Amino acid sequence: MSKTTVTVEDDRLQKLDQLQKAGINPYPSSLKNKRNKISDALRSEGKKVSIAGRAIGWRGHGNVIFADIVDESGQMQAFFQKKNLSNNFKSLRLIDVGDFLEVAGEVIKTTAGEISVDVVDFQLLTKTIRPLPSKWYGLKDEESRYRKRYLDLLLNDDLKDIFRKKAIFWQSMREFLIEKEFLEVETPVLENTPGGADANPFVTHHNALDVDLYLRISMGELWQKRLMVGGFEKTFEIGRQFRNEGISREHLQDYTQMEFYWGYANYIDSMGLVEEMYKYVAQKTFGKLKFKINGMEVDLGGKWKSIDYRDTVFEKTGVDISKIDEKGLRDELKSKKIKFNKTDEKGRLIDLLWKSIRKQIVGPVFLTGHPVEVSPLAKRMADNPDFVERYQVIIAGSEMGNGYSELNDPIDQSQRFAGQQDMRDKGDVEAQMHDEDFVEALEYGMPPVSGFGVSERLFSFLANKSIRETVLFPLLRPVN
Repeated sequence: MSKTTVTVEDDRLQKLDQLQKAGINPYPSSLKNKRNKISDALRSEGKKVSIAGRAIGWRGHGNVIFADIVDESGQMQAFFQKKNLSNNFKSLRLIDVGDFLEVAGEVIKTTAGEISVDVVDFQLLTKTIRPLPSKWYGLKDEESRYRKRYLDLLLNDDLKDIFRKKAIFWQSMREFLIEKEFLEVETPVLENTPGGADANPFVTHHNALDVDLYLRISMGELWQKRLMVGGFEKTFEIGRQFRNEGISREHLQDYTQMEFYWGYANYIDSMGLVEEMYKYVAQKTFGKLKFKINGMEVDLGGKWKSIDYRDTVFEKTGVDISKIDEKGLRDELKSKKIKFNKTDEKGRLIDLLWKSIRKQIVGPVFLTGHPVEVSPLAKRMADNPDFVERYQVIIAGSEMGNGYSELNDPIDQSQRFAGQQDMRDKGDVEAQMHDEDFVEALEYGMPPVSGFGVSERLFSFLANKSIRETVLFPLLRPVN
């Protein structure tokens, strides 16, 4: 007759049963005492404290047990002595590494010199069923780390620090804009017509209205411009947006973005504000302005230079985008082995050519002088209407922000929307839809406005991590 194997989970379930039979609640809802943070308790030698956290170490020596307790603020040793705990000492055999405990007692220094709580009372707060992976031999492969992110965070203090910094990143950006008298607003996430970017939207269904809707692909660009029509002069929004596109080191399908809109300002004004904002946010978040990103040395300090779109493409590829036609662009892309779709028109082809050389630019620089074909929402340059008043921030070979003088000519906007809609009808799923309601709003008049948007990609680059690594719970396929 074969022996029955008892798993770790079985053993813990048996302990759970014993706790319940002994009248001990393994999942109480409240603590016995007012809790002290471990970081504070460590500085309270000679005082009585009560700490609570997860037991990550457990060492028994006859009538004495040592446990290492952690909370978010730090780690502290708990010193259990049978003489201080009477009959309660027996229940400690039902505690495992990973369980949550509340312990109370005087803070002492042990003979080994370690600051500890000399426990006179304790309470089990949570009985764990599964054992924790080893801190040193735990989650290694990326799939497991993302799928069990809670364990990844538990075992990796550096990872937790990333997300503390990310909170500072967005908060400092918010602080900067509010100090500059921008008003934080909220715009719709569900839209009848998605707008504000070249992207393939997610589609959902609204049961009550019985209509299909789109998840927004920008941070309320066309809504914030409506606010400019309505009399607001400085607005911004920080929130989630959604694009049904590929996954890469730089791309996610749902992510956080900030966009601001500034009345009576143009793209030159906006560039100055953005440079100041990036330096402020980087210093607040990371305490520095010099970064190593993807093997490139990037210094955000000093005055940022501007480079011209057409000149840069010509310098890197020999192609003059102001003179080449659509067929010539296709031939160039083929010769450079750059993939494109049969339905791609001139604007999309130019953009693909530009993206093929962007990785060579360290930055930080402002890319300006974009052709109108790649900028359906930007105002034309007065002295050269084939190009627009637009800029992109380029850092470590990637786009780290996009802004322009907003188009406020309703006739021009309607014509460009029509061109985009024609591209979409021919199969370009990223081309913009014709938003007639927005055009009508422009017909009531919008002042000169400059807009700008930046996503959490900037944070991931400054942290020198893939963007999925800087998301708490990246999207994954369900386990079959």
